[in-house]
Amino acid sequence: MYIPSLDQFTPAHCDIHFNRMGYGAMQLAGPHVWGPPKDRAAAVAVLRAAIELGINHIDTSDFYGPHVTNEIIREALHPYRDKLTIVTKIGFLRGADQSWVPAASAQQLREAVHDNLRNLGLSVLDVVNLRAPGVAGPDGSSIAEALATLVRLKEEGLIRHIGLSNVDAQQVAEAQQITDIVCVQNQYNLAYRGDDALIGALAAQGIAYVPFFPLGGFTPLQSDVLTRAAAAMHATPMQVALAWLLQRSPNILVIPGTSSVAHLRENVAAGALQLDAATLAALNAM
Repeated sequence: MYIPSLDQFTPAHCDIHFNRMGYGAMQLAGPHVWGPPKDRAAAVAVLRAAIELGINHIDTSDFYGPHVTNEIIREALHPYRDKLTIVTKIGFLRGADQSWVPAASAQQLREAVHDNLRNLGLSVLDVVNLRAPGVAGPDGSSIAEALATLVRLKEEGLIRHIGLSNVDAQQVAEAQQITDIVCVQNQYNLAYRGDDALIGALAAQGIAYVPFFPLGGFTPLQSDVLTRAAAAMHATPMQVALAWLLQRSPNILVIPGTSSVAHLRENVAAGALQLDAATLAALNAM
């Protein structure tokens, strides 16, 4: 049951055709993205339902769990269908205290790629995002050395395409002096719009922008605006927020995550929503 309004985006320097509605697998691990889920069978069912609904882009990382999410993806979907793209992230690892720890040495990045390959059951990774080291957001530090390691891994045939995560415009420009970048994954949503200018710049270059946490950070007033818009459209607030992202720019790919098949179906249905001018104006004014 693929919804026709879910159009595709093909980044420049890339042969992958992404359906713009994807799936983020972060929630498949246990609480706080640590350990196994309470119901592994349900996690498997969500992934299989995502594929049946026409999703061809799954976002993951081997530091989710750690290892748990990728192992579930392999259990649910391997051998993988043609044209299914699994995008992963490296550059962090999980401490024993469940902390998120930058891990961007050449050895750590190489080990992370091999961990993803092994746990996903792949011989090559379609897209690997280098997550820059800022814990609370982009920190402006140079990513050249870490990116050079990814380029070497690409030359070795272990990575097909390279993306970035948790970066600012300066870091994107630095990366583009080193290699082609096919996507950028940053925090962005109705209430958090710090990347407005970056989205436009990437769209002009044919680079995908993938927002995470698409429905977070609302104040009660902002949430009320969204709730009213959703009620008027007989939709959920999440559906409206996703529809806003899809209408925001044609290079935006959304990856909402869920551990529920019912919620997954709601998210995919958001691709069929068309926000009229008045609704867009109200949401843009938030």
